[in-house]
Amino acid sequence: MATANHRSRRLRAAVFLGVGLATTGIALVAYGTHAFNGFELSSIDKRFSVRGKQKRPNDVAVVAIDAKTFNDLQTQWPFARGDYHAQVIDNVHRAGAKVIAIDIQFSEPSTDFQDNRLIDVVANAKNVVLATTEVDEERRGNVFGGNIPPGAEVGNALLKTGTGDVLRKIRYQVQFLTSFSVIAAEFMTGHGVKPFSEDRWIDYRGPPRTIPTYSYSDVWNMYTPGRPNKIPPSAFKDKIVVIGPAAPSLGDVHPTPLGENMAGVEIQANSIWTVLHDFPLRSVPGWFTILSIIALGLLPPLASMRFNLFWTLAIVIPVGVLYVVATQVAFNNGWVVSFVYPFLALALSGVGSLGAHYLLAAFERERVRDVFSRFVPESVVEQVLARTDDDLRLGGVSVVGTIMFTDLRGFTTFSESLPADQVIEALNIYLEEMTEVVLEHEGTLVSYEGDGMMAVWGAPIEQPDHADRAIAAAREMLVERLPRWNAWLRERKLSPGFKMGIGLNTGSFMSGNVGSERRLEYTVIGDTTNTASRLQGLTKGQPYLLFMADSTREALTEGVDDLVFVDEFDVRGRQETVKIWSIEAANSAAFDAHEAAAVAAEAPEAAPEAEPGLAAT
Repeated sequence: MATANHRSRRLRAAVFLGVGLATTGIALVAYGTHAFNGFELSSIDKRFSVRGKQKRPNDVAVVAIDAKTFNDLQTQWPFARGDYHAQVIDNVHRAGAKVIAIDIQFSEPSTDFQDNRLIDVVANAKNVVLATTEVDEERRGNVFGGNIPPGAEVGNALLKTGTGDVLRKIRYQVQFLTSFSVIAAEFMTGHGVKPFSEDRWIDYRGPPRTIPTYSYSDVWNMYTPGRPNKIPPSAFKDKIVVIGPAAPSLGDVHPTPLGENMAGVEIQANSIWTVLHDFPLRSVPGWFTILSIIALGLLPPLASMRFNLFWTLAIVIPVGVLYVVATQVAFNNGWVVSFVYPFLALALSGVGSLGAHYLLAAFERERVRDVFSRFVPESVVEQVLARTDDDLRLGGVSVVGTIMFTDLRGFTTFSESLPADQVIEALNIYLEEMTEVVLEHEGTLVSYEGDGMMAVWGAPIEQPDHADRAIAAAREMLVERLPRWNAWLRERKLSPGFKMGIGLNTGSFMSGNVGSERRLEYTVIGDTTNTASRLQGLTKGQPYLLFMADSTREALTEGVDDLVFVDEFDVRGRQETVKIWSIEAANSAAFDAHEAAAVAAEAPEAAPEAEPGLAAT
């Protein structure tokens, strides 16, 4: 048969496993339904901020139509295509740019005949990528009214917005037209980019102007005679140069994961750099996220099955911190690891396990309360519960205390001569009297043994005066409770009365809960226990009803006025004789005289009433 501890462990395992499976299942469902994708994206944005500015790119540059440009050129937007855009493109080309990506839309022909020069410059460069957000029925970009210069390519410049209108990802194509950043990267490398159906992360290099950025007006004046060239000779050499609006007044400014708004031209430049470097920031596979959810979701309950609440928290909290750090380290090394859903599994499972710990502890406390409330005072029960928070099962511990055994002389013969109901009634009243004595002196009633019982002081709660309490209890049993019960028996003409033997011994012993899954009891075992039982047996036929070992006398913290030395006895199981002591109140002759006086006082003419406390059964 399984032990109580085995049953408790099975229950504990079932509860924690149920918590783990339930909370992990919730996290998996949330992941599958994208319930918290907004929080996930926000956590990724935070990782960009923590990672901070990266190494300045040397293969991409930006020409920004910024506030300086408007101050320098003193002209209104849109700029004349032939006078300004054509000149800037030509200058960038002359400076050695390998690819020129124009993030300015020329969707309609101009009305001032400026397109001819712009088209000629684009055609002459043979390395220009033009932007559009409009695609015709034949899936072509509507640039210059469809008259795309030879040697130029058109890409869709639309970027995908996410939560909070933040631009985080690149699409391979939009409206069946390849993305602007992909076309520019293909132009640069000379080979195509493998199509991808899942949007890719833009690996932002840092906050605005991390990518080398030059003012449009400075580029326009690069080769103007009589004006200083503010652009370094190597600024555009063998690079992709992205040209586009950056002034806030032009409206092409967007939120980014970095927590700062960024001009569309810089976002395109970061996108182009990302494609050019084969998407260095990638999401881990879905199976990895699922395994992470399962692992973190099951960690708290598995730890709880093995450890107590303190050690469970000592494991779970550092693991949570390590996971936070790990997601950032992985991000810094190019991997986007899901944070929200695995951490949700860990948090839910941790809270669930915490609740299960308290629930199981509450059940166990009630179980211990049920066991001990039958044998010890309520105050002792509370102390036991307070001291066993870590292990309410009360495994075996070695303690020092005083053990009492009692036995009622001749009760077996008496019980054979009366009906069973009268015997049980008399025995219950006797045991009730003796139990009250034990509990009033804050002892622990370990067990009933027929008409006798076993009690202990000093366990499960230590008591410095355990020996004093045990002797005081024995005195009350012999002087007050036993005579009162005998009077009750005589009143009902059941018996003239009984004597009882009491054995006390002090020493170390093992105490704890024992039993099966169906019954759990508190007990004490050891040589001290055996000796106490045998001392009680030695009182038969002796002049004293109480025998206590010399160890009990030595353990007294206060003097006993009527303490008497009896003799040294051989005790079975002990190699040496045991010095036996008693008290005058336990003198058998004195007890007989007291009982005789009581019988005389209870003569019919006296007709005293029985004490109410003994009348109840």
